[in-house]
Amino acid sequence: MRVQAAILRDPGKPFTVEDLQLGEPGPGEVLVRVAGVGMCHTDVLFRSLPELPMPMVFGHEGSGVVEAVGPGVTRVKVGDHVVMSYDSCGWCAQCLTGAAPYCDEFMARNLSGVRTDGTSGATDLGGGPVAARWFGQSSFATHAVATERNLVTVHPSLPLELLGPLGCGMQTGAGSVLNALNVRPGSSIAVFGTGAVGLAAVMAAKVAGADEIVAIDLHAGRRELAMELGATRAIDGADPDLAALTGEVDYSFDTTGVPGVVRTAVGVLSPRGTCGLVGTGGGDITLEPLALAGRSLRYILEGDVVPQEFIPRLIRLWQHGRFPFDRLIRTYPLDEINDAERDSASGATIKPVLRPRAGVSP
Repeated sequence: MRVQAAILRDPGKPFTVEDLQLGEPGPGEVLVRVAGVGMCHTDVLFRSLPELPMPMVFGHEGSGVVEAVGPGVTRVKVGDHVVMSYDSCGWCAQCLTGAAPYCDEFMARNLSGVRTDGTSGATDLGGGPVAARWFGQSSFATHAVATERNLVTVHPSLPLELLGPLGCGMQTGAGSVLNALNVRPGSSIAVFGTGAVGLAAVMAAKVAGADEIVAIDLHAGRRELAMELGATRAIDGADPDLAALTGEVDYSFDTTGVPGVVRTAVGVLSPRGTCGLVGTGGGDITLEPLALAGRSLRYILEGDVVPQEFIPRLIRLWQHGRFPFDRLIRTYPLDEINDAERDSASGATIKPVLRPRAGVSP
């Protein structure tokens, strides 16, 4: 079918909104009409990787309505409201033990831009291939072909256009705190970087019952919002006495990927403390072995969560006023995607959500 999508043809140039031909859903696949899609840092960071095929449709925090199902699909049906998350194979040892973010095929299914058989999923109007399988969805578009495994059904009464960020950024921040780090009541945590993922971690730490939640960021507005969402202290990330001001904490969580910040996040840990990392792209991290004496350091994918279990949990928390993720969102039409990217980079917007037009060309 002919749909509209934001296509990246050159990593160094802006997105262009174009018509393309999207293939029909194949075995285990579902066609989703996109109601909203969050813009995540990963969509920007990874687009410059030389191994990624171009042109490509990015977007991996989509939500929408099922319009068609492919052969073998049994868990969702036409008309279902869904959130799209990451893809996984479902059969490797990691998937079978509830660790789908570490699926043996995670990179191939989520970060290649194509299906595991190498097909692209779409063509432009000139017949050239367009990679349309980013995180099994490529949802910077009016429609996306997703896999059944990366769909989470949600109630039709919910504000569907706002739910997409639950599929990656929100579940990464909240899941890292509640699942991967298992932050305990009465404990302390420092969150380095309070963008969407970091603020989700702050809200989750409050849900977990942490007594002290320290938010560190360069942007004063984000520090202020972190305090409103549950942080007990907020510190300017540029302060030269950052480590001393943070103090000793049981857990630390870095969303920046900046090597110096990661070293600080490890350095403020109490004995037997744990540091979780989700940021990337900042370069290699060098630590003295003794810096990890008794402490734990790990890189977390997708918050260690199974989306079909965790996203409904986040929705319930939101319904009870305990996870107000919607306060982070600003919406943009799909054709303003470059404005959304600019505002996200500047810090003017914490979580941009693109809203594609419902109509498509015949």
